[in-house]
Amino acid sequence: MNLLLVSAVALIDADGRVLLSQRPEDKPLAGLWEFPGGKVERGETPEAALMRELREELGVETWQSCLAPLAFASHEYEHFHLLMPLFACRRWQGQPHGREGQTLRWVRPTDMSGYAMPPADLPLIPILRDWL
Repeated sequence: MNLLLVSAVALIDADGRVLLSQRPEDKPLAGLWEFPGGKVERGETPEAALMRELREELGVETWQSCLAPLAFASHEYEHFHLLMPLFACRRWQGQPHGREGQTLRWVRPTDMSGYAMPPADLPLIPILRDWL
C-alpha cells in the first residue's frame, strides 16, 4: 500500500471560524468539504507544502512560524494510505478565494458535522471543537 503525505490547515478567523474548501467536480471525492492543503512534494516539508498550496489554491501567504501542529489523520483508502498533519493558522496575508474554482466557506467547528467531508477529515472535527 502506497503512503500519501498530505498537509492540511485549519485557517481560523477572528470569530473562531475555520475555512473549508469544497472539492471540485473533476477530482476524487468531488463535492466533499475539506481543510485546505495538498500533497507534499519530494524535497518539501509539510509546512513548505502547505505554504505553497495556500498560495496556489487560495491566494494567501503565511509563514512557517504561523503554522502550529494541531493533530494528524491516518486513514486507509482503497488504493493508498493517507497521512495528513493538520496545522492551525491564525495569521496570513490576503483574502482567501478559490483560485481553482472551488467554493469556500467559513464554518464554526460546532457546525462542521453538517458538512460532508472525506473519511480522513472526520476524526479531526472533535479535536478542533475541543481546541477552539
